[in-house]
Amino acid sequence: MPKEVTVAGVTVDPVTKSPIVVLREPESGSVVPIWIGLLEANAIALALEGTELPRPMTHDLMKSILHAAGTRLRSIEIAEIRESTYFALLHIEANGENISVDARPSDAIALALRCGARILISDTVLAQSSISATASAEGGDKDKWTELLEKMDPEQFSKYKM
Repeated sequence: MPKEVTVAGVTVDPVTKSPIVVLREPESGSVVPIWIGLLEANAIALALEGTELPRPMTHDLMKSILHAAGTRLRSIEIAEIRESTYFALLHIEANGENISVDARPSDAIALALRCGARILISDTVLAQSSISATASAEGGDKDKWTELLEKMDPEQFSKYKM
């Protein structure tokens, strides 16, 4: 049974300088970092900040199309990891039926934030890629996500792709 997660934030991998979206599982406090593209990181950050732009961006357009078609994004799910790549599903309600559509996790998250949809993660993905929140040191001047990422095994960096 998938668990609901929240978007804890967007940060930068201290090794590769690539953007990372950090998901948090509230029960355990574990976090799942997913390396994403710069444009998707920007789309997620804008949604987290509640920033509205004068013209619709891609994820805003997708939200408008879903609404215009009389469908609803119920949830997204980070469903699996295959060959070091994350796979997500959009769970859409259309005409009383549930439809699942393949998506990149970064796009799914950006859309879910705009639609107010739940963000889920499969138990398998959580087990494979979560990092205990207690791995992060208390205090200090560094950003908490940077600290957490610095404590990761270097082999984990760029291990998972969007």
